[in-house]
Amino acid sequence: MGRVRHLLLVEDSERLASVLEDALRSHAEHITHVTTLAAARRVLKEHPPDAVLLDVSLPDGTSDTLLEDLQAVEPLPHVIAISGNATAEQAFRLASGGVRAFLPKPLDLARLEEVWTRTLSRPPDLVHALRASAGQVPLHQLEGVVRDTLVDEALAKSEGSVRGAAKLLRISRQLLQHILNARK
Repeated sequence: MGRVRHLLLVEDSERLASVLEDALRSHAEHITHVTTLAAARRVLKEHPPDAVLLDVSLPDGTSDTLLEDLQAVEPLPHVIAISGNATAEQAFRLASGGVRAFLPKPLDLARLEEVWTRTLSRPPDLVHALRASAGQVPLHQLEGVVRDTLVDEALAKSEGSVRGAAKLLRISRQLLQHILNARK
């Protein structure tokens, strides 16, 4: 199973949340559990997570209303939705809004592990964000934003090491240095 620094667990059932925390404890340095959309929004702003495990139906609404808030998190978190009663329309909206996987309740922990590993092994789907940018900015500017964002994130993850960032980006150190010099 992949490991993340911060997992946001949005689940109103304390019992299920406890089971999920136990199952995912070794795969996240820190787990923040909240039971409402309002609390999830606060966490997204104050302590952006790397991954989100999101119940679809919560006391203060359905999680598809949280999609815009999730899109504002940088870098974009990996999101897995769980539900015992989501409609097809909700599942479609969640998938269209960037949710990477959907698990039905009752949860099978072996299936959760499989989905978690697969979800974290792929980069976040940027298609919806790119579609929203069409017509808003010229292509060359968008390419620059994507490149600079990836470079900045790789440098942050490698604690400022150009060699480490180049390895993460799968480019040569010389090419990364050229990109950084062009910014000056």
